[in-house]
Amino acid sequence: MFAQFLSRLTAPEPEQLDDSDARLALTALLVRVARADGSYDVEERARIMSIATSRYELTATEAETLTSDGEQLESEAPDTVRFTRAIKDAVPYEDRLGVIEALWSVVLADGIRNAEENTLLRLVANLLGVNDRDSNMARQRAQKA
Repeated sequence: MFAQFLSRLTAPEPEQLDDSDARLALTALLVRVARADGSYDVEERARIMSIATSRYELTATEAETLTSDGEQLESEAPDTVRFTRAIKDAVPYEDRLGVIEALWSVVLADGIRNAEENTLLRLVANLLGVNDRDSNMARQRAQKA
């Protein structure tokens, strides 16, 4: 279903994503981080839907659809390195900072911060071009929220 989208996203020189495609790619990345520890629980999914609702001003139904599409895209997406680098090339830096904060929010949603999630988030932040300092600040903001 998402083959054409993924081929555009992972093209040698991807074009800037339009708003709906960027939402989908970033939601899939949220799902990937949530699944990093082998458990994708209700709290993490609810947090992803909450992020979609508030960040993109979606209704509950629209957030449900975006989350479901993100789950499917994540399962079809290439390895994290290629997928994340493609997002970096297609999404402006300031939006990537917000993504890191949202990713930390998902990691912290179940109240457990484990090694797999920490490792993946460090990798993703680096691949998105976000330094450790900015990622740590984003984590602190997510913990306060």
